[in-house]
Amino acid sequence: MKLVIKAKGNKLIKATHKSTLELTKDNYLTERGDCIIGISANYSVKDLPEDLKDHLLNEGKIKIVIKVDDLIDDIIAYGSRKLLLTNDRSIVIRKSNYIDDRTLAINSNKSAIDIDRELIERLKNEREMEFIIYY
Repeated sequence: MKLVIKAKGNKLIKATHKSTLELTKDNYLTERGDCIIGISANYSVKDLPEDLKDHLLNEGKIKIVIKVDDLIDDIIAYGSRKLLLTNDRSIVIRKSNYIDDRTLAINSNKSAIDIDRELIERLKNEREMEFIIYY
């Protein structure tokens, strides 16, 4: 199964955070948002389909493919029985096992700083992105 989330870049994207990566439904970004790689997302964790939520709550593994034009990068992360999946604005992937209402998955192999820099440059040019979750 897969879910395709659409989002777009922003000139303020830094993608320098060492432990998290975030998409937001907000249509703006501030200087502080160093983990955000996409804005104006069409999903938050609350909006996810029930079968994906069930997979994550059963500690399932997911693969995320980030696609901008012809460039892709991927991430492996894991669900947890402790996930809340209730936030209506954000999706956060974490290298750690910290969980809050925005957390989609934990123990990931990448955070914002680890994403392909050419892909991030394209996002800084306000390109459209696909954030594809395979589960």
